[in-house]
Amino acid sequence: MKHICKAAAVVLAALSIASCNNNKFTVEGQIAGAKDSVLYFENVGLEGINVLDSVKLNDNGDFSFSQDATTAPEFYRLRIADQIINVSIDSTETVQVKGQYPGMASNYTISGSENCEKIRELALKQIDLQAKAIALQSNTELGIAKANDSIQSMINAYKEEVKRNYIYKEPYKAYAYFALFQAIGNYLIFNPRANKEDIKAFAAVATSWDTYYPHAERGQNLHNIAIEGMKNQRIVEAQNADIQIEASKVQEAGVLDIALLDNKGNMRHLTDLKGQVVLLDFHVFALKDSPARIIQLRELYNKYHAQGLEIYQVSLDSDEHFWKQQTAALPWISVRDEDGAGSQRLTLYNIQAVPDFFVIDRGNNLVKRAAQIAELEAEIKKLL
Repeated sequence: MKHICKAAAVVLAALSIASCNNNKFTVEGQIAGAKDSVLYFENVGLEGINVLDSVKLNDNGDFSFSQDATTAPEFYRLRIADQIINVSIDSTETVQVKGQYPGMASNYTISGSENCEKIRELALKQIDLQAKAIALQSNTELGIAKANDSIQSMINAYKEEVKRNYIYKEPYKAYAYFALFQAIGNYLIFNPRANKEDIKAFAAVATSWDTYYPHAERGQNLHNIAIEGMKNQRIVEAQNADIQIEASKVQEAGVLDIALLDNKGNMRHLTDLKGQVVLLDFHVFALKDSPARIIQLRELYNKYHAQGLEIYQVSLDSDEHFWKQQTAALPWISVRDEDGAGSQRLTLYNIQAVPDFFVIDRGNNLVKRAAQIAELEAEIKKLL
């Protein structure tokens, strides 16, 4: 009887182990050229990035990570330094990844998961789009307006392709969810706060996830985003209307006006600076590189203000008190956009990342943006 009980216990233990293994997924493979580098396996959660596991790679770059599977699709990433490979898991699957470091973000293959293969396609498309946008911004032969128009046309075409082939095709899939949150720089390509068509894309995926994964936190989050986008659309349209400039005024001024309160409570219009050379600067004082950049701007201001240079600096900081402390001793015009990263002014000026700046001549005409300027001081001297 004891032997039978022992045998039964062994069988039950084996079944238990097998059951545990069946509830896990595995991401494994090789990252060549990365000997002694640390490869991190991270969960891309709604609350942020969490490191789940890591390994120091050997000569072959072999790795294998296993985690408990979830009941709904979840997102993870492989990372070495700032190089990232995104993966999604929706079952107890095994995903095979083979990459080459450096450059593994675009130089890798993936198998074992249709969602992961589609995410790879989307990632490569986004990398290509961002490279083309940067090239246009850096093209000194293009004017700002023409470069911005070209970039916006590319983004619009990209969105239509992604909606057709990835979002609306199978909105219940993990790759459709992933597509909604792609970005150029720090800004979402699909923005449900500012675009009715983008709200529809979010709503389509939200509806599918509500159906297929009714208790999933991600699905509920999508659902809330879609509903909030619909509620806020009238507010967004009102904000857009407030910021829009009449065509005659744009032609007269040559620049889209910005009217914001400065750090002393006075309303300051960008267009009121006609007759001066203006450095229009978009800045975040909370960034770690801010102090060094402010020193550089102060040197320029001190050197050329008497000759007609003015700085109109737009802060995107969320903390008003912090911003006022940081700008109290600055001699130039310091204003703050309380909408921060969600400001429509960033859209109007096609700001993809902060800091960014523009040079405006004495006639209130936008001359160049940061990406088109090799040497800022030389550009300012030319206009003074």
